[in-house]
Amino acid sequence: MIMSRATMRFVVVTVFYGVLWTTVPAAQGDDPDWPCIQRKVPELSFGQIWNGPELAPNAADWAKDTDVAQLVMELAARRIPLAEAEHRIEDFSAMLAPEERYTQLSKLMQGLFDHMNRERSQVMSGIGRYAHAQREIAAALRQDASEVDKLRGQANANANEIAVRDEQLILKTRIFQERVQSLTFVCEVPTLIEQRLYALAKAISQTWEKR
Repeated sequence: MIMSRATMRFVVVTVFYGVLWTTVPAAQGDDPDWPCIQRKVPELSFGQIWNGPELAPNAADWAKDTDVAQLVMELAARRIPLAEAEHRIEDFSAMLAPEERYTQLSKLMQGLFDHMNRERSQVMSGIGRYAHAQREIAAALRQDASEVDKLRGQANANANEIAVRDEQLILKTRIFQERVQSLTFVCEVPTLIEQRLYALAKAISQTWEKR
């Protein structure tokens, strides 16, 4: 039987996606809903990010400090260039009285870690949900393709119905492909957050040592 455009296109996509899905999780762990090349680490440890002085005992209260909490939100936002964020850290430190620096820089560091680690975990959970949905979409597409091929094999098959089903399958497959591409970019986000957090922590440490 001659394969339709829709079925052929679907086979190409599912082969690609099948390779993507079966090789990566095998290398990165047992979670079938983790599609990224990057190893899945749901949460970061503070020691991975910070190698500066021990933080002040009240650093965990950073959210109660309006100035610190606002700065945490600003620095964590990836729309702000990293160089600008580093300058803001220096400016913040320069405005502090000597007796405030230890406490306030401790709060800033703890705040950035708490906020960005939580953001990263939320992104990873979202990736898992997205990937699970992709599995369900792939299963539905396989079923649709099988039904269209069965319909085409019938002696009294309606050509118009087959054409409509083919076009629907092509559209669904195109959407599936676009979601695969989106997933590739989204997989980079946890790494970008981690890299930014590490860079900000380094900037705080260097600012701490200057004064």
